[in-house]
Amino acid sequence: MRNFTVLWILIVLFSSVACERNSDLNEPASYINPFIGTAGHGHTYPGATVPFGMVQLSPQTRLDGWDGCSGYHYTDSLIYGFAHTALSGTGVSDYGDILLMPTVGEPMFINTEYRSLFRKSEEGATAGYYRVKLDKPDVLAELTATTRVGYHKYTYPASEQSNIIIDLKHRDEVVDSWIEIVSDTEIRGMRRSTNWAKDMVWYFHMEFSKPFIKSGIAVNDTLMDGMKKAAGKSIKAFVGFHTMDNESVEVKVGLSAVDAEGAKNNLHQEVPDWNFEQVKANAFSTWNKEVSKILVKKGSPEQLKVFYTAMYHAMLQPNTFMDVDNRYRGIDRNIHMANNFTNYTVFSLWDTFRAWHPLMTIIEQQRTNDFIQTMLNMHEKGGLLPVWELAGNETFCMIGNHAIPVIADAWMKGIRGYDGEKALDAMINSANQAHFGLDVYRRDGYIPGDKEHESVSKTLEYAYNDWCIALMAKQLNKDDVYSHYLKAAQSYKNYFDAGTGFMRPRLNGGWITPFDPTTVDWHFTEANSWQYSFYVPQDINGLAELHGGKEKLASKIDELFQANAEVGGRDMKDITGLIGQYAHGNEPSHHMAYLYNALQQPWKTQQRVRQIMDNFYSSQPDGLIGNEDCGQMSAWLIMSAMGFYAVSPGHTDYAIGTPWFPEVELFMENGKTFKITASNLSKENFYIRAAQLNGKPYTKNFLSHADIMAGGHLHFEMTSIPEKSWGSASGDFFTTSIDHDLILPVPYISAPSKRIREAIEIKIESSTPDCEIFYTLDGSIPDKESTRYTNAFSLDKTAALKAIAYHNELGYSKVVEAEFVKVNSERSVKLFSTYHPNYHGGGDDGLIDGIRGAENWRLGGWQGYQGTDFEAIVDLGKSRKISFISAGFLQDIRSWIWMPKEVAIYVSEDGKTFNPLAVVSHKIPFDKEGLFMQDLGINVNTKARFVKVKASNFGTIPAWHMGAGGQAYIFIDEIIIKD
Repeated sequence: MRNFTVLWILIVLFSSVACERNSDLNEPASYINPFIGTAGHGHTYPGATVPFGMVQLSPQTRLDGWDGCSGYHYTDSLIYGFAHTALSGTGVSDYGDILLMPTVGEPMFINTEYRSLFRKSEEGATAGYYRVKLDKPDVLAELTATTRVGYHKYTYPASEQSNIIIDLKHRDEVVDSWIEIVSDTEIRGMRRSTNWAKDMVWYFHMEFSKPFIKSGIAVNDTLMDGMKKAAGKSIKAFVGFHTMDNESVEVKVGLSAVDAEGAKNNLHQEVPDWNFEQVKANAFSTWNKEVSKILVKKGSPEQLKVFYTAMYHAMLQPNTFMDVDNRYRGIDRNIHMANNFTNYTVFSLWDTFRAWHPLMTIIEQQRTNDFIQTMLNMHEKGGLLPVWELAGNETFCMIGNHAIPVIADAWMKGIRGYDGEKALDAMINSANQAHFGLDVYRRDGYIPGDKEHESVSKTLEYAYNDWCIALMAKQLNKDDVYSHYLKAAQSYKNYFDAGTGFMRPRLNGGWITPFDPTTVDWHFTEANSWQYSFYVPQDINGLAELHGGKEKLASKIDELFQANAEVGGRDMKDITGLIGQYAHGNEPSHHMAYLYNALQQPWKTQQRVRQIMDNFYSSQPDGLIGNEDCGQMSAWLIMSAMGFYAVSPGHTDYAIGTPWFPEVELFMENGKTFKITASNLSKENFYIRAAQLNGKPYTKNFLSHADIMAGGHLHFEMTSIPEKSWGSASGDFFTTSIDHDLILPVPYISAPSKRIREAIEIKIESSTPDCEIFYTLDGSIPDKESTRYTNAFSLDKTAALKAIAYHNELGYSKVVEAEFVKVNSERSVKLFSTYHPNYHGGGDDGLIDGIRGAENWRLGGWQGYQGTDFEAIVDLGKSRKISFISAGFLQDIRSWIWMPKEVAIYVSEDGKTFNPLAVVSHKIPFDKEGLFMQDLGINVNTKARFVKVKASNFGTIPAWHMGAGGQAYIFIDEIIIKD
């Protein structure tokens, strides 16, 4: 991200035009630089919008690719036009709806023809405003917005062919669209599309400041004479004007997710007149009011730009998702009326529950109530709390149920503008679905890696969610519910391997072997074991006990930050901003630096937090070290810069870090002001020597939410030397602890393999001393009447092993299970291709063990071969009659996995001379998305000892695919040979 010197000259030029106001502490919005995060992997956009607005009117410079998710990337030099919706900092490319593009000359409808070059020196943006000079038509484009209206201003040269192209096909897949030329100043229409969110619907109503003298509609890029209304999947239009030199044409576009009349009403209510400069000024004023909720009185210009742009990014979403008359499109896809709340969309909860939502509980309490009412409304109409909701669609992107901590955190902090009983019911219902491994988690107390992908991450996050349910239940006097979920919140213990000190994936009842904590694989979500092994925010004290005490856990976190080994395994673009194995560019790491507070070493928190703030945030276009993720990356900076952070949302205390500014004031909705000051603060003086709260000595390394909301003054005295006595004494440190309703972790099973050729040795052990273990081999649930485990035993046949531990004080553990399969010892297989290390399918024998790979290929049951053909020979041990030969393959092109072009099958008696039997093909379209499994084989009547199977790789991924130019995978399991 810091590799941006090639654009240094452009950045210098840009910096002079990006903010057209003089920066002023009385106008903090003047420090906002919308270009921060638009380069590198920030995925932000520079266009015009207002806080929490429905419209994001932004330039479109990139049509596809991961770094084009917002529709814009700072390194681009071509603009396709200006669309009315955009996502900020996400990893998927939805939105980019209803594109307008000014042109001069004959109307053109193919985007490579109407797009234009532009220069960075001719581009600028401030809060609520964007402008750029388009080279090709010589047009100055200016954009501003209200909540539901995008406002365009295009200044043309003298021409009799000045046009505006309207492209409804732009960006994601159109399911349906229509457009109607209502008059010579009005156009309306609808665009319905599908991508990550399956059903996005936007109606629009646009008005022009000047009557157009010509217009037309293009269907499939062909202009249709005299047509005033058209519908279809490739609908575009144009309007044309005669313009004098330097003449401006303005366009106002109202949006609605409800209907065309709603779009028109939104437009007329929010922008009834023609006054671009006034709307622009109002947008800036609105931004200034919002970001002034936190006023920084001192700080360097660089810090102020970073901080207030972070405030800006934090307030870009969630987006208002209802019309001015309170109608909205619900998650059930029906139209409803919002009663006594504002309905919102864009809930990136896996990201934002960590710091963004806790920040909102301080500065946006009324909106927090509205967010939660929106979530509960989604539960009412859709049956679930949102996971990752977009435009009234549940995408189920990312993991966990993190509406749960958002609700619990707000409730614990006294933000209760909703029905608590209804909220608890919604939390419990959403946490007890039979999907995404939740059913296995409830049954087993953890998710085995061969039952669900991202098993470690899901288990840890579900356990934290359960703690939040327990907190809520306790508040509502539901003691049985509290006890049940408090036990479940300790499920993290079932994944802790005391031998390595890591959260270690579990397969077939035991620990994955070999194990490398730096490896990114399908057992974790966008991370490795280093980046998830400290995710126990609900029971930091319990995690320390598993490590052998606070000192040992602190040493382990030291290792995290000091690790020299590189991140290995799957290529994961999200893992950026590395300090050792700490990855600030992705959310699982965000709380880690603050854990030292709970371990009575707060000076280490202070050092690491300052390092992260100084090194991973800047005012340059690549000033974010990873995806902005709908405000979470910025919220981390905002809270940390003030000097505290929400390590465990649901807990009402914040861990104190180190202030970035000498003086900050928070203005709350209750009329109170909380001031934070720091004397002797500098880049070197980031350690806290002493503190005072409201004039009295303050020795705690945490700050309560109640103290902030009551108003007051927290003062820090800073020094360049660690003051190890401050914040480290008993009673002065932040922590979380589960100290009753304790559980007994499940035992673990050790075996050399799940496949048995010859007798293997089985061990069953527990990490908890003084407990007994009982087991069965027939798949029945063990109890104290079952066989008691005393020593390792031998197993030489297929068995379904189940084991349970018992402790006199803790009672029974959950059941752990393992499957062992006796395989044909006469058969063997030799591979002539090399499988990818992440997709070994259990090794060579996995192809002939009789255990078929699951539809969820991420569970590890398939062998994957990238960029190479597959070839293997199966030795049957002796010559045998053969009636059928086949091999199982899988296609999932979104994941770069294709069916082989063809499969050739041969047989031999001596293993040297092979006779071809058949070449088998398939009929699955190579461009069809979805998951397909098919056995490719033939019936035969032959005799042989050796069977050869060769599968031809699909090859280089085609240009239309997001992985264009990459190498395709073959996924195979298994080779089937029947007598």
